[in-house]
Amino acid sequence: MSSSNNQELSIVVPVYNEEDNLEELHTRIVDACQKLGRTFEIIYVDDGSSDNSYTTLKAIQKSHDAVILIRLRKNFGQTAALSAGFDHAQGDIIITLDADLQNDPQDFALLVSKLEEGYDLVSGWRIKRKDKFFTRKLPSALANWLISVITGVKLHDYGCTLKAFRLEVVKNIDLYGEMHRFIPAIASRMGVNIAEVKVNHHPRRHGKSKYSVFRFVKVILDLLTVKFLLSYSTRPLQIFGVFGLISGALGGAIGLYLSYQRLVLQISLANRPLLLLAILLLVIGFQFITLGLLAEIMVRSYHESLEKRIYYVREIIDSEAETIPEY
Repeated sequence: MSSSNNQELSIVVPVYNEEDNLEELHTRIVDACQKLGRTFEIIYVDDGSSDNSYTTLKAIQKSHDAVILIRLRKNFGQTAALSAGFDHAQGDIIITLDADLQNDPQDFALLVSKLEEGYDLVSGWRIKRKDKFFTRKLPSALANWLISVITGVKLHDYGCTLKAFRLEVVKNIDLYGEMHRFIPAIASRMGVNIAEVKVNHHPRRHGKSKYSVFRFVKVILDLLTVKFLLSYSTRPLQIFGVFGLISGALGGAIGLYLSYQRLVLQISLANRPLLLLAILLLVIGFQFITLGLLAEIMVRSYHESLEKRIYYVREIIDSEAETIPEY
């Protein structure tokens, strides 16, 4: 099945050091896509693998015209790898999954069927997750609960890479940092309809997990960014200004109180810590408001500027040609 610009499905697979899983993964993906009876392309993004993943992927690409291989110059992370795949995807429906054989391509049918009910994004829910409890499942459960509460987009499993999107959704999402897990929350800004379906999950048989318990800290920090983007990305003064006004009001109130004591009650203000606190609060309030105004200017500049890539491609190989881009 040849690759073209009129595909119905684009399967995007970020790959990092998964050489032992790739041939079986490819067979499963092709089988699942053929059962759906739709034209498809498979986009493998080699995210700077240090093993033989690239060699294996190159052999797979040569044997199947539907495969597009993107090789990044170094390991930029899963978010960048997915972004590279999204940028080159042509299918009306984009499906993402991990390369470790823990996601099941046979669940593509479930995702597509749910998508066709009128949804724009369908996320997988690993209801019977085959991972260690304390190092994977517990931190993930806490993160999912926290993300759902803060973003207002309630999903059971934000960390499941197995997802299906309509093309217009992924083409309007800018990813960076560790933002791939927040795609449903980020997409909610567009007013998309989001659903969740229960999917299979298999234990890892080959290779090592790339997950670290310390990633939970990165999730928390990125969550703050997502919350800001969802609520205040186009009006930052409203959040910084609130803190500035509160701080300034408290400082002003304390200042008026101290002024009354000094001018009316003739109480000395020398060595009064409260006076220093009033000055500090006034300065902080001024700084917050100034920061908000600067952020407003930066936001407007950002929305008018050209988008910057978060990855750099070494080469792209498809059925027609092998190229080495200049970016």
